Formats: sequence, C-alpha cells, structure tokens
Amino acid sequence: MSLASNNTDIPDAVRRGLGAAARAAGAWCDLYHPQTASDPMAAGNRTLRLPAMFASPVKFDAPVGYGEALWEGYFDAGYTRPGDYIAGPDGVFFIASQPRLGPVLCVKTNRMLSFARPAAPLAAGVNRYVGVQAASATPLLTDWPASALVAGAGGRGALPADAPGVMGGAGGWVVLLPAPRIRGVRVLLRQGDLVHDDLGRAGVIASAELTDLGWRLHVRQATS
Repeated sequence: MSLASNNTDIPDAVRRGLGAAARAAGAWCDLYHPQTASDPMAAGNRTLRLPAMFASPVKFDAPVGYGEALWEGYFDAGYTRPGDYIAGPDGVFFIASQPRLGPVLCVKTNRMLSFARPAAPLAAGVNRYVGVQAASATPLLTDWPASALVAGAGGRGALPADAPGVMGGAGGWVVLLPAPRIRGVRVLLRQGDLVHDDLGRAGVIASAELTDLGWRLHVRQATS
C-alpha cells in the first residue's frame, strides 16, 4: 500500500467508525447544505438523513454547561462539510470544522438570525438625519440558525460602568455563525450591519471576525 493511499484510507476508516458509533448510540438526523442566502433549513436544502450524536468536547460523558456552544459531533463525515447544518432530537447544529481524524467540531444553535446592511448616506457631505431605516437596508442573510449567547457568559457579570454591548458587559451577544459561500462568493459581514432575531430583538454588529471555524461576531443590542 502506498503512503498516499494510506493517508486517504485512514481518515475514511475513522469516518466510517464514527458513523458506526452514531448508528449504535445516536439518532437519525437531517443534513442540510445551504444553497442561498435565505433559510438554510428550507426543504430544498435537505440532502440526506444520517445517524448522529453529540457530546461535550471536554469529556464524552460530561454535560455541557451554561454559555457553551461547542459540541463534538459523531457521524460519518464523508457526507458532510463545514457550514452544513444537522437537525435532530438534540437540536440544530452547524459544522464548524472537520478534522481528518477524530470527531467533528459543531456549534449548537439557539436563535434564528437575519442580517442586513443599512443604506449609505444619500450624498457626500452633510445629509439630512433620518436614522437607520430597516426598510431601506440590503438583506445579507435571512433566517440563519446561529449561536447567540450573552456576552461574558461564564465570566464576570456586568458592572455599573460597563457600556451596553461591551464584551463582558450588558446588552450584547457573542454570535457564532457559518461563513457561507453563495454561488461561490463569500457573504461578508462587517461592523455596523443590522441583526434581528426570532424573538424580535434588534442589534448592530460591533465587531466581526472571520475565523477558520466561521464568523465570530460581537453584537450590541439596539433599543430602537
């Protein structure tokens, strides 16, 4: 057996083993591959059903506590890729990364988020003030499952001097989201983009970091 063949066979064997473990101890789930910027969980994005199970990345039999979004996924990753969603009895997860060996890193989602870019000023220089109008904003991503946890969850609480939306302070969320490519083009999020969730809350992106695992956003809650 050549070295190149061995390098391919071993990851395939690991994936088959994870798939066998999921068939024995997991549950049947639906796999979704987003095709457009809107509603990645639409029926047309469902590609197949596969057995999967999810566990704490710290210890297999340990519960996942408050403020933790990362899970290890056990399933045959030969059928999946980063950015895909898996929905089943344990919730909705997106795949953050797929190492060649070992479990897949997944993020458990808890909110449905939509992103839009506010319109630019009408002209250079002085403009009449009209504020941010959602109706004139350009949609970027619509109805995407994401992890949105209170900024500073698991750390210190908010202090009286903390400005709303400051990391670790009051009024903000840390959002984890896939970094999708729509028709081969990466959807880029940036500071100042608008965010709305399925609870009717509004926010503004205070910082946007594109990582190897997807987007990590700090969102400042808006009051109007």
